[in-house]
Amino acid sequence: MTVKTAATIATEEIVLEKPALNDGAKMWELVNDSTLDLNSPYKYLMMCEYFSETCVVAKENENLAGFITAFIPPERKDVIFVWQVGVDESYRGKGIASRMLKELFSREACKDVRYLEATVTPSNTASKALFTRFALKEDAKCFITPCFPADLFPGDDHESELTYRIGPLK
Repeated sequence: MTVKTAATIATEEIVLEKPALNDGAKMWELVNDSTLDLNSPYKYLMMCEYFSETCVVAKENENLAGFITAFIPPERKDVIFVWQVGVDESYRGKGIASRMLKELFSREACKDVRYLEATVTPSNTASKALFTRFALKEDAKCFITPCFPADLFPGDDHESELTYRIGPLK
């Protein structure tokens, strides 16, 4: 039996791939253990089953380090909408989210995509930094516009959502 120490785990490679159906529960668990907006387990299963071409998982062995759920809106084939980016707390600060975005754009399914869109709350500093850094690295413009005002959400605890539109991408 091989025992892995922290030193050996740190050197293992993170693999980026399309999610499999059994990744859905792991995605839900990662979000459930974080401050991200938790969607139903069904959403994560649906993304893995029907949108795997536009979703990414980052794994170290079978451990889920992070994921992106995204889709191409049927009416706008040149846009990929990034619904959610999640990185396990123990893997943050290692550039995994940026690598997953780059992986997403390397996919055949995204060959006609010229714009990335996502909605971000004003207090989500990690996502704001991720998307503005992505635009800078891609030498693309990043337009930030109002999307969903807070009063559209039930209850009193959801901030407004701003649309980040990055592009055109090369």
